[in-house]
Amino acid sequence: MANPTTKARGAGTTTRRALTAAARAAAKRSARSEREVPEGREGRPSSRTVLIERPDGWDDPPEPSAEEEPEQLTPGPARGRRLLTAALCVVLVAGLVAVAVLGWQYREGRRADQARSQALAAARKAAPVVLSYDYRHLDQDFARARGHLTGAFRDQYLKTTKTVVGPTAAKYHGVVRATVAAASVVSAAPDEAVVLLFVDQSTQSTQVSGSRLDLNRVRMTLTRTSTGWKVSAVDAL
Repeated sequence: MANPTTKARGAGTTTRRALTAAARAAAKRSARSEREVPEGREGRPSSRTVLIERPDGWDDPPEPSAEEEPEQLTPGPARGRRLLTAALCVVLVAGLVAVAVLGWQYREGRRADQARSQALAAARKAAPVVLSYDYRHLDQDFARARGHLTGAFRDQYLKTTKTVVGPTAAKYHGVVRATVAAASVVSAAPDEAVVLLFVDQSTQSTQVSGSRLDLNRVRMTLTRTSTGWKVSAVDAL
């Protein structure tokens, strides 16, 4: 007689094996069904990754270096425009400075030319008055001469004519006549000029027999004043 326990144990084992195999098959079908579900049936779409192989001969672009990064921050055209604007500003400023300097030089040149002609005319007019006198009207002659003088030289002329020239001319009946033979400008600035004069000076007195003629060279300095060009120095050469 067969052992019932043995039969029961054998039957149970067989049943468990069958259930395990069935469960495995069901799990496989379920996994396969999930892989085959079309996109859109689930609550969220599935994402896919597409891999593309690199063609032969293509290289990856070089990585930017640390020195090139600042240049990438400033676009090339914008930087070029800024450089061009700066260069134009420099050129404009230089042009304005050059125009100002040329304008100043032109004005100073014009003033110097005017000073040259005006000072020369004033020297020609002043020399005969300053270098001439007559013992018969010394005060009037010296007063007229002082009208052509300025500054310290005017005071010096007044002192010299009062203490030396006047008394000598009155004592010896001195008469001096000066005429300008030639004159030229040595130097000229807007407010000062130096003129060289060739003066013929004739002298008569009780100390001289007849008339004596002296040919003198005189350097005369003239200064611009509020009333015109005046003599500020006279030197005999």
